Amino acid sequence: MSYNQEALIGDAVGHSSFAGIVISFMLFQLRDPIILALGAFFSGVVAFFSIQLIEKNAKITLDSILAFVLSSFFGLGMVLKSYIQGNPEFSDASQAGLQNYIFGQAAYLMRNDVYLIILAAILAISLLLFFYKEIKIFVFDKQFARSVGINASFLNWLILIMSMVLIAVGLKAVGAILISSMLIAPGITGLQWSDRFPVVLFIAGVVGGISAFIGTYISSTVQGIPTGPMIILAMSVFAIFSILFSPKGLLLGMVRKKKGGRK
Repeated sequence: MSYNQEALIGDAVGHSSFAGIVISFMLFQLRDPIILALGAFFSGVVAFFSIQLIEKNAKITLDSILAFVLSSFFGLGMVLKSYIQGNPEFSDASQAGLQNYIFGQAAYLMRNDVYLIILAAILAISLLLFFYKEIKIFVFDKQFARSVGINASFLNWLILIMSMVLIAVGLKAVGAILISSMLIAPGITGLQWSDRFPVVLFIAGVVGGISAFIGTYISSTVQGIPTGPMIILAMSVFAIFSILFSPKGLLLGMVRKKKGGRK
């Protein structure tokens, strides 16, 4: 599976997580961040296995499968959200804030949400540091990783679970629609400046952190601006700047071509 396909799967899982959030609320009638995050995680897992199952047993391209699963799960979440609004069965449970899982809104982040995000970040960073060498080899060359005895299947699941956990806890801040962009854009920025894995990882982390701070701050201080789109907009500025002006960027590439043509 190529990098582009994995990125598209992340997009499908991110959109699919919204259905799990609404279903969790319907089952427990609580807006506890842990319960909703578990629902998002479970929904993402179901979506991922649905993609794998359809790909193995149907003669359909992966792009079509991803579009089908993404729209089906997200559509289910929207239908269920509309159903519980005004439904007397859910009149005793507060539904305020569920819509913020679509686009994200920092103003509605509670202390427990922050604690959950910190816990997930610590877990993800710890796993990355512990399996750093194995993940580095696996990401660049899966065949070589298998040849030197690295359990590629375990690492594949480890990266998948880490991604799903981060998606689940980040939905309230960024939103289901744009969560995949938050996973992809910092990596694109880092790859424009270096080919070395630790450097790319460092740049991606810094860009992600700065963009999250800028987007969250603007969203919290300026009324009417959702957090998710603002964070992604900040990341997009970094990515576009890097694509244009980095050592591997378009402008320097055009200059090199002109110089080569003159010779």
